[in-house]
Amino acid sequence: MRKKAGQVALFVSGLGVMPLADGALAQTSSRSTNLPPIEILEPQARQRTASRPTSTAANPRRVASRPRARQAEAAPAVFPTPGVPQTGTVGQPPVPYAGGQVGSGARLGLLGNTSIFSAPFNITSFTSKLMEDQQARSIADVVLNDPSVRNDAPPFSERDSFFIRGFSVTNLDTAYDGLFYLANPRRSFLEGIERVEILKGPSALLSGGTARVGGTINLIPKRAGDEPLTRLTTGWMSDSQIWNHIDVGRRFGDFKEWGVRFNGSYRNGDTPLDLNSVEVGVASLGLDYRSEDFRASLDLNSSVQHINAPTSLFNSAAPNIVIPPAPNGRINTASRDEYIDSRYKMIAGRAEYDILPDTTLYLAGGGSIYNEDFLTSSYRITNFNGTATNTLAIQPQELQGYTGEIGLRSKFRTGVIGHQLNISAVEANNELYRGGTLGFTPYSYVTNIYNPVRPRPGAFQTSGFAQSDDRPLLSRLTARSVAVSDTLSLFNDRLLLTLGGRWQDIALSGFVTAAGPTQGTRSSYYNEARFSPAVGAVIRATDELSIYGNYIESLDSGPTAPATARNPNTVFPPMVSKQQEVGAKYDFGFVALTASLFQIEQPSAYTDPTTRIFSVDGLQRNRGAEFNIFGEPFKGVRLLGGIALIDAKQVSTIGGRYNGNDVPGVPTTSLTLYGEYDLPPWMAPGVTLTGRVIHTADVFYDQANTQTVSEWTRVDLGARYTFVGPTGKPAVLRATVENVADTAYYLSAARGYLAVGAPRTYMVSATFNF
Repeated sequence: MRKKAGQVALFVSGLGVMPLADGALAQTSSRSTNLPPIEILEPQARQRTASRPTSTAANPRRVASRPRARQAEAAPAVFPTPGVPQTGTVGQPPVPYAGGQVGSGARLGLLGNTSIFSAPFNITSFTSKLMEDQQARSIADVVLNDPSVRNDAPPFSERDSFFIRGFSVTNLDTAYDGLFYLANPRRSFLEGIERVEILKGPSALLSGGTARVGGTINLIPKRAGDEPLTRLTTGWMSDSQIWNHIDVGRRFGDFKEWGVRFNGSYRNGDTPLDLNSVEVGVASLGLDYRSEDFRASLDLNSSVQHINAPTSLFNSAAPNIVIPPAPNGRINTASRDEYIDSRYKMIAGRAEYDILPDTTLYLAGGGSIYNEDFLTSSYRITNFNGTATNTLAIQPQELQGYTGEIGLRSKFRTGVIGHQLNISAVEANNELYRGGTLGFTPYSYVTNIYNPVRPRPGAFQTSGFAQSDDRPLLSRLTARSVAVSDTLSLFNDRLLLTLGGRWQDIALSGFVTAAGPTQGTRSSYYNEARFSPAVGAVIRATDELSIYGNYIESLDSGPTAPATARNPNTVFPPMVSKQQEVGAKYDFGFVALTASLFQIEQPSAYTDPTTRIFSVDGLQRNRGAEFNIFGEPFKGVRLLGGIALIDAKQVSTIGGRYNGNDVPGVPTTSLTLYGEYDLPPWMAPGVTLTGRVIHTADVFYDQANTQTVSEWTRVDLGARYTFVGPTGKPAVLRATVENVADTAYYLSAARGYLAVGAPRTYMVSATFNF
């Protein structure tokens, strides 16, 4: 890089920020490595040598700060880890796209690391740099950058939950390094996470499992870079939350083959919600090993979350009333005696061996356990004035997850046709243990969402509530599957055609939980299998323009007719949701534009009120259009976001009563736009201004479309300053104000629940490298 006279260049290790004289901030990877500037070259066959791989600094490939337009040959995004073939996944994720806020590729389950522009799906991969700059605490803070994703759990509850393309996706369905039922089933914290990836649409072929109709979220853990990293971040959030986070990475061995990455944090204090306080502790340890043909990783995660006076996920409104305006996000209907305590532990491992230069055999697996104790309340609004009935609940529970996978990825050619063959076998298990309450007496009282009435201290204990440590097994889900796919490359790789399918066997057992001699015995059992096909195509019309289409399914366990139906206990086969999608992606090299049109159909079951026959005759159909932008369109200006337009209809309902009505809780328009602007050096060198606008249209609360929840718009503003710290190494100061106008709004009305958004929230932090 040529420097003008007096120009000062500063490289910020791991933060990827380089203040320049012209005010630009050249974005690089958020990895902890200080890689030299690299230029993306066309992939070549990997050369095997007798020696071990050298360090990243010796790798001849280079990643430019502003990538070139892609070459004619389609290929997965460039690996920053030396010696890793395109069929491998252990190591650093695909390099960031220009601007550093999203990855140039994502880990698409069965297909492995895949370039955004050669994938026949709509995918986004948010980087740790974006998370750090936005001071994100959990997945819920990150996914708001995608207009097709909205949170449907209140921010001061114990969990995150999402709507993707108008369908519910819970945090239980979040994958960790491609494995399900290992991530925290309630709230995934970000201290040890390198990427948050979102695949929009069903994913039976790619990852198997049940549900996940609207999309899948996958977490990519941090790995140690070649350069040593010691980073300390300390922060403050309103009202009095203090947050400390340490991030340490090292590599060991003559060839840096051993890697260790540790992240630990502790956060405690009062939040902007009245009476509410949160204590969170997170520890994450990532180990990895790499040699010429073999790579392995091991991740250990632990977290605790203690919340006093939490808001409930299950607030609702009575039918046939006008939904009152949302209360200010500071107002809390919960009492000081209410609480949620949770504990989470996880272990996950992955190993892969290159049996040929472009053929990799891999094995992965892990387990998790989550325990939760709580005493919480939820209200039901009964009139427009905000009068509500608050009801208490107490129910200890435990979730256990175990998942294993074995597979093969291979790239080869047969004549003029290229192939990427993928084979995978997966078994995923999820068990729910749920206790009752001892001496339970229903306890409810009248309150008001604007002027809450709270019981006197100790009233809960004297009302018959008592905590029980008994957690009998309630349900067990086992999903076994085998998947095969082949991506064919034709016409000099201008046409990429993916064909494949997954055979799945789903078993669901229910157990008696009531105390007595039958507790723990199986009360219900379901076992069905089905093959789910998928096809995807990408046409590379030019080096910059890709046009794609796909047909893909998701699979959910079939329902069982209730005892009140004329066909009681009838078990129905798995319910299949189907997606058709077409889209286009244009890569300017420094900014990318994507557009997609999709239709998803999800069946549903109900009991006909006339015949009293239970059947799977219901249908929801979501049609939508998505437009997204990411990258650095001008020097020092970075943009991320877009708009989603969704027409969600109830096609078939009970007795045809609601046919043609909008689906409750699904907005017709969602917009998110996040931007950064680097001030010119003559004005304020090293200073970046940030801003984000989030808009969600009004939604219907009920199936009859008679109750409406108002639209909302939230504006966030911030700034950061990058400079040389007292240690002589880079430092960053960040300040953010979320919900600047202190808007009162319902964040979501999905699934029949009203979630109030957070009030104006201040955050400041300082990051130092040592």
